[in-house]
Amino acid sequence: MIDRRTVLMGSAALAAAAHVKAEGAAHWPEPHTSIPLWPNGAPGALGVLPKEVITERSKDTLHKDRAIVGIAAPRIDAFPASQPNGTAVLLIPGGAYARIAFDREGYEMAAWFNARGVTAYVLFYRLPHEGWMDAPNVALADAQRAVRLIRSRAGDYGVDPAKLVVMGFSAGGHVCADLATRFDTKAYVPVDAADALSARPTLAAPIYPVVSMSKPYAHPLSRTLLIGENPTPELEAAHSPDMNVRHDMPPCFQVHAADDPAVPVENTLLLNAALRKAGVPAEMHIFEKGGHGFALRNVVGMPAHVWADLFMAWAGVRLGI
Repeated sequence: MIDRRTVLMGSAALAAAAHVKAEGAAHWPEPHTSIPLWPNGAPGALGVLPKEVITERSKDTLHKDRAIVGIAAPRIDAFPASQPNGTAVLLIPGGAYARIAFDREGYEMAAWFNARGVTAYVLFYRLPHEGWMDAPNVALADAQRAVRLIRSRAGDYGVDPAKLVVMGFSAGGHVCADLATRFDTKAYVPVDAADALSARPTLAAPIYPVVSMSKPYAHPLSRTLLIGENPTPELEAAHSPDMNVRHDMPPCFQVHAADDPAVPVENTLLLNAALRKAGVPAEMHIFEKGGHGFALRNVVGMPAHVWADLFMAWAGVRLGI
């Protein structure tokens, strides 16, 4: 249980983590190292590899908000905790499968977790429309490979392979939920010894996630870029995590705002109903206000700003940290 004082203290820390002063720009979260997912290049390229382009979208000098496209070399950026507690989190930023917005839902979250002893990794996954074979499954393949690679190198950063959380946001939340439900789907041909390890996360946390690929609740752009403009009902079902829930998937922590204008809250409600039906442990928080894409940054002063503290309380009990 969290008492009022704990929540208030955690909220203050969250607010502080979400605001970076302009004069402290040199202290903006940056990774310790970048680890390629595929030793011989990503599989399934259909032609010339896309070219990476990073765009700064923020007009606020206090914050960065970079988005990347053209991910030819999928990777995980590592943020080791200075005082590790053995837990790791794989963060999967969103971007409607059109881009990856890696500051707000990646690097900032990594710094927040580092301050709590959690080693963080930010996943740069392939975008399905950028020229890859089996496009609907390339992000899943990258997520599976990332989990296995983190486990294979757990000793590098003092990580316990049995304490690996996957947290995704928006379309990254779809990747997270897809991984949680299809962790043992053969999404790629094994390339080394790491692929003998399990890709099942210990815990999963889809945050304001894209879930359904069926109208009326599907996020239109994510749906089109993942499975096309006119998918069959079978293809929609295959890539809707609420339709693929299983009893042996990891426990889930869910967050959504009821006033989300981009991804309807029904996405989280559908997934939660399926989890409950299958007997999968799940905790869900639906906040009245918050909009979409808030992460740590855009809900300061709202009740929704406690969501990350609530997650840590939930995960702490389950992981013994």
